[in-house]
Amino acid sequence: MAMFEQMRANVGKLLKGIDRYNPENLATLERYVETQAKENAYDLEANLAVLKLYQFNPAFFQTTVTAQILLKALTNLPHTDFTLCKCMIDQAHQEERPIRQILYLGDLLETCHFQTFWQALDENMDLLEGITGFEDSVRKFICHVVGITYQHIDRWLLAEMLGDLSDSQLKVWMSKYGWSADESGQIFICSQEESIKPKNIVEKIDFDSVSSIMASSQ
Repeated sequence: MAMFEQMRANVGKLLKGIDRYNPENLATLERYVETQAKENAYDLEANLAVLKLYQFNPAFFQTTVTAQILLKALTNLPHTDFTLCKCMIDQAHQEERPIRQILYLGDLLETCHFQTFWQALDENMDLLEGITGFEDSVRKFICHVVGITYQHIDRWLLAEMLGDLSDSQLKVWMSKYGWSADESGQIFICSQEESIKPKNIVEKIDFDSVSSIMASSQ
């Protein structure tokens, strides 16, 4: 993380003003993307600047760097970073490997097809080369979805959704989110009723407003 923090200050200066779109800065920004991947750090603004520079300078387009940017965006779900990045990549490049595979993985996550996501990822594990912490970041997103969707869930189903975790691994994630299991194999997530926060809507109408309406209707 030390290298990331050191580069972050320098990149922050590059992104200010007109230098943001100077292609001579691409090499520095691309190294910064690689550092984010290695150190499990993230800087969306810098990554969007790289994609914008690729739009302005198509000859400089780097498939590997773009793939890293997309994978890092997936680690920040449920935020819309992945969609923002995808929209800045032209259709021709979206059809290239490995970008096509990453977009497919993103679609599976966004549509909550988690078991299919892990199967597809298992067939493309080479995509994660140099990307630290990707799988656990995805598990955090899945736990977020589970937390707002389920009151109870079968233990085996949760393990599958999180990537076929062992019992000991599953216990770590259950502990992290405060989920408990009963003897029947059901995991208690939360009471959705407790999560619903009712709003009291108070309409304030003063007498002057009412009297003016009544006068105009006569």
